[in-house]
Amino acid sequence: MRTFDKIGWVLSINNCGDFLMGGKKDNASESFFSLMSIAEYSLWEKIGLSRVPLSFSLELTSRCNNNCRHCYINRPAGDRDAKQKELCFEDIKDIVDEAVSMGALWCLVTGGEPLLREDFPDIYLYLKQKGLLVTLFTNATLINREHIKLFAKYPPRDVEVSVYGASRHTYEKVTRHPGSYFSFRQGLDHLLECGSRVRLKAMVLKSNYRDLPAIARFCRERTNGAFRFDPFLHLRVDGNQLRNAEIKAERLSANQIVALERSDPDRFRALNRECNMLVNTEFCHTSSNKLFFCGAGMSSFFVDCEGRFRLCSSLSHPDCTYDLRRGSLAEAWYKFTPAIRDMHSERTDYLENCGSCPIVNLCMWCPANAYLESGKFDLPVEYFCEVAHQRMVLIQGKEGLPDSREDEAPEGHASFQGNDKKLKTKE
Repeated sequence: MRTFDKIGWVLSINNCGDFLMGGKKDNASESFFSLMSIAEYSLWEKIGLSRVPLSFSLELTSRCNNNCRHCYINRPAGDRDAKQKELCFEDIKDIVDEAVSMGALWCLVTGGEPLLREDFPDIYLYLKQKGLLVTLFTNATLINREHIKLFAKYPPRDVEVSVYGASRHTYEKVTRHPGSYFSFRQGLDHLLECGSRVRLKAMVLKSNYRDLPAIARFCRERTNGAFRFDPFLHLRVDGNQLRNAEIKAERLSANQIVALERSDPDRFRALNRECNMLVNTEFCHTSSNKLFFCGAGMSSFFVDCEGRFRLCSSLSHPDCTYDLRRGSLAEAWYKFTPAIRDMHSERTDYLENCGSCPIVNLCMWCPANAYLESGKFDLPVEYFCEVAHQRMVLIQGKEGLPDSREDEAPEGHASFQGNDKKLKTKE
């Protein structure tokens, strides 16, 4: 495997979520580092510390042909206002040119549904011509023969497809789009037949929770055993309260999330193996009141469909976005980003809670998510706290979960991961 391809692997893992969110980073990063030479590892470490923007996410549109219950961004496919505000191809080329000149190696193309863009083939080809590793996030419902020809001639690094259900009933209960299940199956079959590297994943919500074992089997049968799921539903970046209420209604309880993690062999082993790292009884931000202790804006960035630069996809507060149509990527990266990462909090309840919590690494809390949940960067989020504390109970080996049958992992879940031999299959 080439060094750059291995770097692309790590970049994709870092941007798709850690093993607690996606159930994937731990094993994948082990595979990556086991294949790296000492010299390559040293190079990677130095690049990461030097704040080179190695990767970026490019959101082509907020529009989508589905209307998923849990989606944090989607607008209707035919929304004229949304379409008019989208970056044009020339603007995208300028951003890509500057990103590559600054050191970018990998680009995640996302949406909305990116394939709604009529100029998607032009954008994709330009990214490939610039020498970038390209990952595509799609629901696969719009995949056609022309896309397959394009991908066969200029292969993406990988295509990540969301699977909302293993049956038409469950799938369309989530997407609220009649006929979408058939289109998804057809598009996925096209991708698999042409030899594209496909990764399948599932968002877990109340509408498909009981179907998760079937979803996992469906995915593993088609991807040589690879599958990951994410039970965390993010609130809308546009603050739509009606949609946010829908999202909250679809969230699993803390007990349900931890029950899933307990019955998932890979995830449970990762939690136990990394227990000492994840739980830090001496953790405290006493020397600094900074809010950002994550990797946002250190080696990656996000550009939304209207040309706004963000440190990550969730950090949508207007004061934390930079308009690339009126400025440069270099200014956003070298001047704007450090100022955002230097934000502080003097709020007592933050400093005494999230700011000094020993299990913060088990928690989904971060300034970006806190803002989406509460309108403030430095307020605790009760739901996140509940999940983190239940995880702590899990890794300490205490009993008492679940509290009711409703909180149990769905029947058949414990075996959906397959056997150990299958889990270790190399891609």
